[in-house]
Amino acid sequence: MSYAVKEMFLTLQGEGMRAGRRAVFLRFAGCNLWSGREQDRGEAICRFCDTDFVGTNGPGGGKLADASAMALAAAKLWGEGGAHRYIVLTGGEPMLQVDDALVDALHAAGFEIAIETNGTLPVHPGIDWVCVSPKAGSAMAQTSGDELKLVWPQAAMFLPGQGIEDMEGWAFAHFLLQPLDDSRQEANVRTCLDFVMARPRWRLSLQNHKLLGLK
Repeated sequence: MSYAVKEMFLTLQGEGMRAGRRAVFLRFAGCNLWSGREQDRGEAICRFCDTDFVGTNGPGGGKLADASAMALAAAKLWGEGGAHRYIVLTGGEPMLQVDDALVDALHAAGFEIAIETNGTLPVHPGIDWVCVSPKAGSAMAQTSGDELKLVWPQAAMFLPGQGIEDMEGWAFAHFLLQPLDDSRQEANVRTCLDFVMARPRWRLSLQNHKLLGLK
């Protein structure tokens, strides 16, 4: 199958337990919680997204013909050397497009594969590192993985059985709380600090790429 890619670029992982790691970021176009159009934000399930995932016109983006073309493009971005290759599949919602062929091709090219997903679709079993970021109001299909990264606070209500206490019973190795980046950022940071001090199972996650001026 072909793939719609908004952008693909070499950077450092900015968030979560693997922050600071060199990575190819592969951002797929499209999401199932928001169209990406500002006129639709008010009616979307996810209303705070800070990412442009519409179209295929970003750096390294385009309509890639097949999984081999995707793996080749990622390898070219990584450059010389096959050791420690690491790629992050993100979006939008990457699981709208990730399939067996892509996972196999990236592994064959020597990449460890991470994914950043909203958790509304089951993650491909071949993914090596699973980061789930729940969005209030969405029905969760993926409640296990390596890290749960909750953007906080969220104005909408979580569905029954998907509140904070419920999340703490999900099968994740790490629980991360990340301040919502909006006009109330300072207050959001304080809210998150109070949260993790009261609930020591959680860790504070920051968007280090923004602090460093990285993409």
